[in-house]
Amino acid sequence: MNEALLLIFQLIVFIFSVIIHEVSHGAMALKLGDTTAKDMGRLTLNPLKHLDLFGSFLLPIMLYFLTNGAFVFGWAKPVPYDPTRLKNPLRSAGLIAAAGPGSNLVVAFVFGMLIRLLDFAGLSIGPLSDLLSFIVFVNILLAIFNLLPLPPLDGSKVLFAVLPYRYYALRAFLQRYGFVLLLLLIFSGLNIIRPFVIGLYKLLVGSGGLF
Repeated sequence: MNEALLLIFQLIVFIFSVIIHEVSHGAMALKLGDTTAKDMGRLTLNPLKHLDLFGSFLLPIMLYFLTNGAFVFGWAKPVPYDPTRLKNPLRSAGLIAAAGPGSNLVVAFVFGMLIRLLDFAGLSIGPLSDLLSFIVFVNILLAIFNLLPLPPLDGSKVLFAVLPYRYYALRAFLQRYGFVLLLLLIFSGLNIIRPFVIGLYKLLVGSGGLF
């Protein structure tokens, strides 16, 4: 596969992975009683409803060329929800936040099992295995990155939903400095989470993957 087609494929995989992530937030909010995402037409896989010019296109393309195709990352427009419509706003915020990374893990698991099945059948040799492996890798990366307990990532909302009140100082620290820590993590190349991403990737894909 030539470089242009590879970039297009990776961009398509990334876009739909982040869309599934955001739609899952809205679907969980709807299940918990908030119709905001539904009313705004965000419970759809239509890319036009979710894409962000910089986060969904410019940044992934820049990273693709800066890393020689090794790293593609970015985001879509966040799906909104109204905490006043939720019976237990704090607990519900945690569940809504967890739904996004959870959906990416489900996608990674499904395609990981498909790769294992193809490998077992002796059909995984060639570009198909590499393409499926990229789907698994991107979704694991999105899941683990978003589960970091740093605002504004989903992991912070999950943490705050279960964190006892006596740890309020920790919550205040993360709310104040979380974004700075997140930027430092991104500029470091996400090296902190790389072992976890690779480890989970190997667990799901087995010997039929890229690593």
